[in-house]
Amino acid sequence: MIGFLRGKLVHKAPPMLVLDVHGVGYEVEAPMTTFYNLPAIGLEILLHTHLVVREDAHILFGFATEADRSLFRTLIKVNGVGPKLALTILSGQSAEEFHHCIHNNDTQALVRLPGVGKKTAERLVIEMRDRLPSLSDSGMINADNLGVASPVINSPKQEAISALCSLGYKPLDATKMVQNISTEGKSCEDIIRLALQGAVR
Repeated sequence: MIGFLRGKLVHKAPPMLVLDVHGVGYEVEAPMTTFYNLPAIGLEILLHTHLVVREDAHILFGFATEADRSLFRTLIKVNGVGPKLALTILSGQSAEEFHHCIHNNDTQALVRLPGVGKKTAERLVIEMRDRLPSLSDSGMINADNLGVASPVINSPKQEAISALCSLGYKPLDATKMVQNISTEGKSCEDIIRLALQGAVR
C-alpha cells in the first residue's frame, strides 16, 4: 500500500522514528541497522516501507534498503515469526550476516538474538534456506545510502529474478535459472524469456 516514504526526519527514538512528508508526520518502526545510518534530525531521507494491518493498529515499518524490507517480508512468513521478532532479528544482524547464518546452518548465532530460541532458530534455517537468493544477486552487499532519496534501480538481471519469484519460483531457483544466461545487453523481458525456455527443456 505504501511502498516508500521520502521526507524530513523529525524524531528518532529506537525503534520509532517520525518522518515529515509534506506536513504529515508518519510514525515508523525501524531496525537498528537502519538507525545506524540515519542522518541528523532535519535532513531528508527515504525509507522503503511495509504496512502491517492489525485489528487494533496499523503499523508502518521502514528500512534503509529494499533488500532489508524483502528479508523482513520473508521472515514474517515463517511460522512463529511476527513483525516484532523480524525487526529484532534485523536489528541484531545485518542482512548479509543473516544470509551467512542460514546458508551455513549456524543456529548458534541465531539463538544469540533476543527472542530467538533453539526451535525458532532451527525453523528459520529450514524455512529460509530455499527462500533466500544468493548474496551476490540479492543486493545485500551494496546497501543504499539513506541520504540518497531515490528509488533503487535494479539491474535487468535482478528485475528478472524478482519477476520469476512473482511467478511462483523460489528465490534460489530463480537465481539459478538466470545465472548461466549471458545478460549483457539484454532486457529484463529477454532474460525472463530465456530463463523460462531453459526451465521447460
